[in-house]
Amino acid sequence: MFLTIDTEKTFVAAGGQPFRPDLPAVVLVHGSGLDHSVWALQSRWLAHHGRNVLAIDLPGHGRSEGTPLRSIGEMAEFCADLLGALGIAQAAFVGHSMGTLVALETARRHPARVRALGLIGAALAIPVHPDIVAAAEANSHDAIDMLAIWGTGFAAGLGGCRAPGLWMLGGAEKLWERAAPGVLHADLVACNSYKAGPDAAAAIACPTVIVQGSRDAMTPLRGAQALAKAIRGARLTVLEGAGHMLLSERPDAVLAALGAL
Repeated sequence: MFLTIDTEKTFVAAGGQPFRPDLPAVVLVHGSGLDHSVWALQSRWLAHHGRNVLAIDLPGHGRSEGTPLRSIGEMAEFCADLLGALGIAQAAFVGHSMGTLVALETARRHPARVRALGLIGAALAIPVHPDIVAAAEANSHDAIDMLAIWGTGFAAGLGGCRAPGLWMLGGAEKLWERAAPGVLHADLVACNSYKAGPDAAAAIACPTVIVQGSRDAMTPLRGAQALAKAIRGARLTVLEGAGHMLLSERPDAVLAALGAL
C-alpha cells in the first residue's frame, strides 16, 4: 500500500494481508541501499499469524518517492510519522543492519511508540570502510561487490540457498543494483555518522531480541555481544556459520529467533 508521509508517496508492504487496526503492528526496516523485499518470508509469516505488517521502503528506496534521508535520526522520525499516519499507537520494530540503528533510535526518541525490538545484524555502531563509502559516492559497482562479498557468509558464497536454483551472493548484488544513484552512499554515510548507539541502548526498556551470524564480517559478533550487554534483558541468538545477510542466508532461523514480536 501507499501512504503520504511528509508530502512524499511512501510504499509499505503488508505481507499479503489487509491492514487491520485491531491487530498488533510490526514495522520492518531494511538495511543500506535495500528495500522491503528483503523481508519476503518474515513479512508474509507475520501477516498470516495475527500481525499488521509494515515492511517499509524508506524515502528514495524501492517504490517510495523522495530523496534518501541523511541521518539515522531523520529515519527514526520518519518511522514515528508512519505510525501516526496509520493511527498506530505502538509497534514492534524489527531492523536489519542500518535498520537496527533506525529501530534503536526510534525507541530512544519515542519509547512509548515501541513495544519490542528485533535487531538482526546489529551493533552499537556500524562504521563503514572508507573504500566502500568512496566507491558508493562514485556510483561504482565496486561498492556493491565489496558489500556482497563481505555481507554474505562463507557458505552462502558457495551456494546453499533454500530456494533451488538461486544464488545468494548474486541475489544480494541484484538488490543493491536496483537502488537509484546516491541512495547507497547516503545510507552508508548515515550509518557512519550515527554515534548515539550507547545512549539509545541504555535507554531501552522494551523486550529486545538480537540475531547475529557468527561469521558476520560487516557487524562482527563482538559488536552484537556488546549491544546485548548494553540493553537490559536483551536476548542474543547466534547463528553459527552465518554472515550478515541473515534474511536470505537463514530466513527460517531468523523468524524462529524473533518469536512472537
